[in-house]
Amino acid sequence: MHLLKTILGATLLVGTHATLQIVPGGTWTATNTGKHIQAHGGGILKVGETYYWVGEDKTEGSAFQNINCYSSKNLVEWRYEGALLTRQGSGDLGPDRIIERPKIIYNKSTKQYVLWMHIDSSNYGDAKVGVATGSTPCGQYSYKGSFRPLGFESRDSGVFVDDDEKGYLLTEDRKNGLRIDLLADDYLTVKSSTYLWKESIESPAMIKKNGVYFMFGSKLTGWDPNDNVYSTATKITGPWSSWKKFADSGSNTYASQTTFILPVGDSFMYMGDRWVKDNLMRSTYIWLPLQISGTTATMKNAVNWVPNVASGSMTSGPSENTYEGESAQLSGGAKTVSCSGCSGKNAAGYIGGSSSGSVFFANVTSAATTRTTIRIKHLNGDKSQRFADISVNGGAAQRVAFLPHGGNDPSSSTLHADLKSGDNTIRISMSGGGWGPDIDRLMVPTS
Repeated sequence: MHLLKTILGATLLVGTHATLQIVPGGTWTATNTGKHIQAHGGGILKVGETYYWVGEDKTEGSAFQNINCYSSKNLVEWRYEGALLTRQGSGDLGPDRIIERPKIIYNKSTKQYVLWMHIDSSNYGDAKVGVATGSTPCGQYSYKGSFRPLGFESRDSGVFVDDDEKGYLLTEDRKNGLRIDLLADDYLTVKSSTYLWKESIESPAMIKKNGVYFMFGSKLTGWDPNDNVYSTATKITGPWSSWKKFADSGSNTYASQTTFILPVGDSFMYMGDRWVKDNLMRSTYIWLPLQISGTTATMKNAVNWVPNVASGSMTSGPSENTYEGESAQLSGGAKTVSCSGCSGKNAAGYIGGSSSGSVFFANVTSAATTRTTIRIKHLNGDKSQRFADISVNGGAAQRVAFLPHGGNDPSSSTLHADLKSGDNTIRISMSGGGWGPDIDRLMVPTS
């Protein structure tokens, strides 16, 4: 049995069984580190059946730390593979430097992966691009240096490879506008100017669909979000259309800034950053289905949704059962705490600590035996990242990260787990004496 649901302006087929979900704005834990994924301002390259996500490490703030790489087969569960570049003692990769917007393209002629990025000083006075190369998508890269493309300033940047394998640099020149520059055949240098928008647009990302080029970008409002826009053309040299919004007007692109547009089959996924400027480590990712029709791009918000990389379908999230933290079995030092923003005005607190507090949810129901995504609504009690060890049906515990929440509203963290048809159990604890999050409720998919 299947049912039809409407999401993001399109009617889509949804199966009766829950599957793995993308939860925009939630804490996304790397499967092998137990920590929130640090890949901001990034992009994704698909090689074979594997997606490689490369982005900025903001664990310690805005200064350059690492360009991180993660891998996934399904766009939901991500494994940390290592750093392509890491902080050095001096030079472009040295302390107090700015490296942003890393993107990788593959050169079929040289068989090299080419990494482009924004290189700058702490006061953004250098305004350069940097280039590095690697023989594998997620291995060590060799840094080649930085420069101003064609002598112009470059801040936010991106890259695009056309159907004819010509490569292009997308570069924000603060004094003149947004540029498209043609790359040399090896993708290592800039050859010539292709097009210039005089409007001030940053965070550029480009795709091509049925002969139509789409350029997406953000207005200049610093770390604060705005209504991002797009422009279209049938030739990369132009003429290009006027800029138009693609998300709900006044939504500030659902509190995000464009970083990349990923093809998934014949569909497209918007990738944005939700920056938290006073604690960049806790910035999250807003990934949503992007509808492309002719010369029109539209996008609607979603609490959760299901990507299918095999078919390219992007379907609405399943219905969910709710299990309150304060109604679960509390043991050790765990106890009910008051929480004005929580669904029941209470939460399960004091998880972990010296008394090893834990929360046990019995009779968690699933209508199918499936691997799925459980949303955990939580609060941290302080501004630090917290962690918990979560066991499903008595299995081995997996470490899950919980970013600090904002205001009084609980945040979401995602648990990817195997559920069986019928009743399941979920235990949340924290070993080692550290404190886990306060648990508001579990949101468990069901048919």
